[in-house]
Amino acid sequence: MNNPDHNNVVPTLKKAINKNILIVDDHPFIIEGYKNAITRYNPDEFSFFITQAKDCESGYNLITDRETVRYDIAFLDISMPSYEEKNIFSGEDLAKLLAEYMPDCKIILLTMFTELLKIKTIIKAINPAGLVIKNDLTFDELLFAFDKIINNDQYYSESVLKLLSQSEINAIEIDQFDKQILFHLSKGTKINEMPKYIPLSIAAIERRKLDLKKLLVINDKSDSELVKEAKNRGLLF
Repeated sequence: MNNPDHNNVVPTLKKAINKNILIVDDHPFIIEGYKNAITRYNPDEFSFFITQAKDCESGYNLITDRETVRYDIAFLDISMPSYEEKNIFSGEDLAKLLAEYMPDCKIILLTMFTELLKIKTIIKAINPAGLVIKNDLTFDELLFAFDKIINNDQYYSESVLKLLSQSEINAIEIDQFDKQILFHLSKGTKINEMPKYIPLSIAAIERRKLDLKKLLVINDKSDSELVKEAKNRGLLF
Protein backbone atom coordinates (compact mmCIF):
# COMPACT_ATOMS: atom_id res chain seq x y z
CA MET A 1 0.00 0.00 0.00
CA ASN A 2 1.39 3.45 -0.97
CA ASN A 3 2.20 5.91 1.74
CA PRO A 4 0.07 9.03 0.99
CA ASP A 5 2.61 11.27 2.67
CA HIS A 6 5.36 9.92 0.44
CA ASN A 7 3.47 10.84 -2.71
CA ASN A 8 3.11 14.45 -1.55
CA VAL A 9 6.78 15.10 -0.78
CA VAL A 10 7.91 18.50 -2.17
CA PRO A 11 11.58 18.71 -3.24
CA THR A 12 13.62 20.99 -1.02
CA LEU A 13 14.99 23.94 -2.96
CA LYS A 14 18.66 24.66 -2.42
CA LYS A 15 19.11 28.00 -0.73
CA ALA A 16 21.22 30.47 -2.70
CA ILE A 17 24.57 31.45 -1.21
CA ASN A 18 24.79 35.17 -0.47
CA LYS A 19 27.94 36.99 -1.55
CA ASN A 20 28.73 40.65 -0.92
CA ILE A 21 30.65 42.31 -3.75
CA LEU A 22 32.46 45.66 -3.76
CA ILE A 23 33.32 47.43 -7.03
CA VAL A 24 35.46 50.59 -6.97
CA ASP A 25 36.06 52.23 -10.35
CA ASP A 26 35.81 55.78 -11.63
CA HIS A 27 34.17 54.71 -14.90
CA PRO A 28 30.41 54.06 -14.44
CA PHE A 29 30.06 52.05 -17.66
CA ILE A 30 32.81 49.66 -16.51
CA ILE A 31 31.02 49.18 -13.19
CA GLU A 32 27.83 48.32 -15.07
CA GLY A 33 29.75 45.78 -17.15
CA TYR A 34 31.08 44.08 -14.02
CA LYS A 35 27.62 44.04 -12.44
CA ASN A 36 26.07 42.60 -15.59
CA ALA A 37 28.54 39.73 -15.65
CA ILE A 38 28.40 39.01 -11.91
CA THR A 39 24.60 38.84 -11.73
CA ARG A 40 24.59 36.28 -14.56
CA TYR A 41 26.98 33.93 -12.78
CA ASN A 42 25.16 30.80 -11.54
CA PRO A 43 21.97 32.63 -10.43
CA ASP A 44 20.49 29.38 -9.08
CA GLU A 45 23.41 28.91 -6.73
CA PHE A 46 24.41 32.44 -5.73
CA SER A 47 22.75 35.68 -4.74
CA PHE A 48 24.97 38.75 -5.11
CA PHE A 49 24.68 42.04 -3.24
CA ILE A 50 26.79 44.61 -5.06
CA THR A 51 28.07 47.87 -3.58
CA GLN A 52 29.87 50.38 -5.77
CA ALA A 53 32.17 53.37 -5.23
CA LYS A 54 33.63 55.84 -7.72
CA ASP A 55 37.01 56.85 -6.27
CA CYS A 56 39.52 56.32 -3.46
CA GLU A 57 37.58 58.50 -1.02
CA SER A 58 34.23 56.76 -1.43
CA GLY A 59 36.00 53.38 -1.38
CA TYR A 60 37.81 54.32 1.83
CA ASN A 61 34.57 55.42 3.48
CA LEU A 62 32.83 52.14 2.63
CA ILE A 63 35.69 49.93 3.79
CA THR A 64 36.23 51.73 7.11
CA ASP A 65 32.55 52.27 7.98
CA ARG A 66 31.67 50.02 10.92
CA GLU A 67 28.15 49.62 9.53
CA THR A 68 29.44 48.27 6.21
CA VAL A 69 28.85 44.59 5.42
CA ARG A 70 31.85 42.29 5.14
CA TYR A 71 32.77 41.98 1.47
CA ASP A 72 33.55 38.57 0.02
CA ILE A 73 35.06 39.82 -3.26
CA ALA A 74 36.27 43.28 -4.28
CA PHE A 75 37.00 44.61 -7.77
CA LEU A 76 39.42 47.55 -7.50
CA ASP A 77 40.65 49.73 -10.35
CA ILE A 78 44.26 50.70 -9.67
CA SER A 79 44.17 54.20 -11.19
CA MET A 80 41.52 56.37 -9.56
CA PRO A 81 41.13 59.88 -8.09
CA SER A 82 43.12 59.87 -4.85
CA TYR A 83 42.11 60.64 -1.27
CA GLU A 84 45.10 62.62 -0.07
CA GLU A 85 43.77 63.28 3.44
CA LYS A 86 44.03 59.55 4.23
CA ASN A 87 47.07 58.78 2.04
CA ILE A 88 44.99 56.65 -0.30
CA PHE A 89 46.42 57.25 -3.75
CA SER A 90 45.29 54.20 -5.73
CA GLY A 91 43.42 50.92 -5.81
CA GLU A 92 46.55 49.32 -4.37
CA ASP A 93 46.19 51.42 -1.23
CA LEU A 94 42.51 50.43 -1.01
CA ALA A 95 43.55 46.79 -1.36
CA LYS A 96 45.91 47.15 1.61
CA LEU A 97 43.11 48.80 3.58
CA LEU A 98 40.76 45.92 2.74
CA ALA A 99 43.38 43.41 3.86
CA GLU A 100 43.45 45.21 7.21
CA TYR A 101 39.69 45.58 7.72
CA MET A 102 38.43 42.48 5.88
CA PRO A 103 41.28 39.97 5.55
CA ASP A 104 39.02 37.26 4.10
CA CYS A 105 37.95 39.43 1.17
CA LYS A 106 39.26 38.20 -2.19
CA ILE A 107 40.73 41.14 -4.09
CA ILE A 108 40.71 41.53 -7.87
CA LEU A 109 42.88 44.37 -9.17
CA LEU A 110 42.32 45.82 -12.63
CA THR A 111 44.83 47.98 -14.44
CA MET A 112 45.90 49.48 -17.76
CA PHE A 113 49.58 49.13 -16.80
CA THR A 114 51.49 46.66 -18.95
CA GLU A 115 55.01 46.98 -17.52
CA LEU A 116 56.60 43.95 -15.92
CA LEU A 117 58.07 46.01 -13.10
CA LYS A 118 54.70 47.40 -12.11
CA ILE A 119 52.95 44.02 -12.36
CA LYS A 120 55.56 42.31 -10.20
CA THR A 121 55.41 45.11 -7.63
CA ILE A 122 51.62 44.75 -7.38
CA ILE A 123 51.84 40.99 -6.91
CA LYS A 124 54.54 41.28 -4.26
CA ALA A 125 52.78 44.03 -2.32
CA ILE A 126 49.17 42.82 -2.57
CA ASN A 127 49.19 39.17 -3.73
CA PRO A 128 45.66 39.62 -5.15
CA ALA A 129 43.34 36.74 -5.89
CA GLY A 130 42.96 38.23 -9.35
CA LEU A 131 45.05 40.58 -11.47
CA VAL A 132 43.63 41.71 -14.80
CA ILE A 133 45.00 44.00 -17.50
CA LYS A 134 41.87 45.70 -18.77
CA ASN A 135 42.69 45.17 -22.43
CA ASP A 136 42.31 41.42 -21.81
CA LEU A 137 38.84 41.79 -20.35
CA THR A 138 35.82 40.50 -22.23
CA PHE A 139 32.44 39.44 -20.85
CA ASP A 140 33.33 35.74 -21.09
CA GLU A 141 36.80 36.30 -19.61
CA LEU A 142 35.31 38.17 -16.67
CA LEU A 143 32.95 35.27 -15.98
CA PHE A 144 35.85 32.82 -16.23
CA ALA A 145 37.93 34.89 -13.82
CA PHE A 146 35.04 35.26 -11.40
CA ASP A 147 34.43 31.49 -11.47
CA LYS A 148 38.05 30.73 -10.59
CA ILE A 149 38.16 33.26 -7.75
CA ILE A 150 34.82 32.35 -6.19
CA ASN A 151 36.08 28.76 -6.14
CA ASN A 152 39.21 29.78 -4.23
CA ASP A 153 41.56 29.72 -7.19
CA GLN A 154 43.78 32.54 -8.46
CA TYR A 155 43.37 34.29 -11.78
CA TYR A 156 45.91 36.32 -13.78
CA SER A 157 44.84 37.54 -17.21
CA GLU A 158 46.72 36.49 -20.34
CA SER A 159 48.84 39.64 -20.61
CA VAL A 160 49.86 39.35 -16.95
CA LEU A 161 51.01 35.76 -17.49
CA LYS A 162 52.98 36.77 -20.59
CA LEU A 163 54.72 39.56 -18.68
CA LEU A 164 55.60 37.24 -15.81
CA SER A 165 57.09 34.74 -18.25
CA GLN A 166 59.57 37.36 -19.47
CA SER A 167 63.12 37.44 -18.14
CA GLU A 168 63.42 38.41 -14.48
CA ILE A 169 64.32 41.97 -13.54
CA ASN A 170 64.86 43.54 -10.17
CA ALA A 171 61.73 45.30 -8.99
CA ILE A 172 62.17 48.82 -7.73
CA GLU A 173 60.54 49.34 -4.37
CA ILE A 174 59.78 52.71 -2.80
CA ASP A 175 58.09 53.45 0.50
CA GLN A 176 55.02 55.52 1.29
CA PHE A 177 57.03 58.73 1.85
CA ASP A 178 58.66 58.42 -1.58
CA LYS A 179 55.25 57.87 -3.15
CA GLN A 180 53.92 61.00 -1.48
CA ILE A 181 56.92 63.04 -2.63
CA LEU A 182 56.40 61.89 -6.23
CA PHE A 183 52.69 62.59 -5.99
CA HIS A 184 53.20 66.15 -4.77
CA LEU A 185 55.93 66.79 -7.35
CA SER A 186 53.46 65.73 -10.04
CA LYS A 187 50.94 68.21 -8.64
CA GLY A 188 53.48 71.05 -8.67
CA THR A 189 53.81 71.32 -4.90
CA LYS A 190 56.95 73.20 -3.87
CA ILE A 191 59.49 71.34 -1.72
CA ASN A 192 59.22 73.92 1.09
CA GLU A 193 55.46 73.31 1.22
CA MET A 194 55.63 69.52 1.32
CA PRO A 195 56.16 69.20 5.12
CA LYS A 196 52.54 70.41 5.42
CA TYR A 197 51.49 67.10 3.85
CA ILE A 198 54.41 64.77 4.56
CA PRO A 199 55.85 64.29 8.10
CA LEU A 200 59.43 64.89 6.95
CA SER A 201 61.79 67.87 7.06
CA ILE A 202 62.64 69.80 3.90
CA ALA A 203 66.18 68.38 4.04
CA ALA A 204 64.85 64.81 4.29
CA ILE A 205 62.51 65.38 1.36
CA GLU A 206 65.35 66.82 -0.76
CA ARG A 207 67.56 63.84 0.14
CA ARG A 208 64.82 61.37 -0.80
CA LYS A 209 64.22 63.19 -4.09
CA LEU A 210 67.92 62.86 -4.99
CA ASP A 211 67.85 59.17 -4.05
CA LEU A 212 64.82 58.66 -6.30
CA LYS A 213 66.66 60.28 -9.20
CA LYS A 214 69.62 57.93 -8.64
CA LEU A 215 67.32 54.93 -8.34
CA LEU A 216 65.53 55.75 -11.59
CA VAL A 217 68.76 56.84 -13.31
CA ILE A 218 67.61 60.39 -13.99
CA ASN A 219 70.53 62.34 -15.43
CA ASP A 220 68.41 65.42 -16.02
CA LYS A 221 68.19 67.42 -12.79
CA SER A 222 64.63 68.60 -13.42
CA ASP A 223 61.78 67.28 -11.29
CA SER A 224 59.62 66.92 -14.39
CA GLU A 225 61.90 64.16 -15.71
CA LEU A 226 61.69 62.38 -12.37
CA VAL A 227 57.90 62.53 -12.47
CA LYS A 228 57.86 61.35 -16.10
CA GLU A 229 60.10 58.35 -15.39
CA ALA A 230 58.15 57.45 -12.24
CA LYS A 231 54.97 57.33 -14.34
CA ASN A 232 56.71 55.22 -16.99
CA ARG A 233 57.79 52.76 -14.31
CA GLY A 234 54.32 52.56 -12.81
CA LEU A 235 55.41 54.16 -9.55
CA LEU A 236 53.15 57.16 -10.02
CA PHE A 237 49.62 57.23 -11.40
